[in-house]
Amino acid sequence: MINSEVYKQIIEELKLTNTTLVAVSKTKPAADIQALYNLGQLDFGENYVQELVDKETVLPKDVRWHFIGHLQSNKVKYIAPFVHLIHGVDSYRLLQEINKQAKKINRTIDCLIQIHIATEETKFGFDGAELETLFSSDLASLTNIRIKGMMGMASFSDDATKVRGEFIRLKSFFDKYKALSISNYQLTVISMGMSGDYRLAIEEGSTMVRIGSLLFGNR
Repeated sequence: MINSEVYKQIIEELKLTNTTLVAVSKTKPAADIQALYNLGQLDFGENYVQELVDKETVLPKDVRWHFIGHLQSNKVKYIAPFVHLIHGVDSYRLLQEINKQAKKINRTIDCLIQIHIATEETKFGFDGAELETLFSSDLASLTNIRIKGMMGMASFSDDATKVRGEFIRLKSFFDKYKALSISNYQLTVISMGMSGDYRLAIEEGSTMVRIGSLLFGNR
């Protein structure tokens, strides 16, 4: 069951900063996604490849599917034909695989580089040194991907000062690398902020937030 009133409030709020809402629909039935789609929502985020593939086959074709989970290289081929944006790209090898699968079907797939900003070791992503290496590699040869920005997940914490600091760190990486001149590189998206901290994230420069429980209820 979706919370349509909360959805409308969030949409009005995000309009003020021109922030994109990705409705996190993992584990939720297609009927709930359809209900939110009927209110005008087009961007939905999924964490699991098989679940995403199953939903894509039964839901409207103009849904913009965001893959927001940890993506294994051997699963890329299943979502390559239709995925709108892959959020959690955490290795050069994964970029190569996305490029390979996109080339097979003559697509260009948009990607976000995942930055490790949280203190938890369980979070994936590049650190500062790994980013240096990534951006000095031959990204321009990957002609069937487009790097659109960066994403990160803050620590699961009630400490707003700590969370804000992690968002500031991600924004600083974005600012450092956004002016690079690479043909398939166009940094415009900062995806950070979820149900509990999206307002903080927007204050620190987020252009895209991932909200699930506020819209669909707790899992």
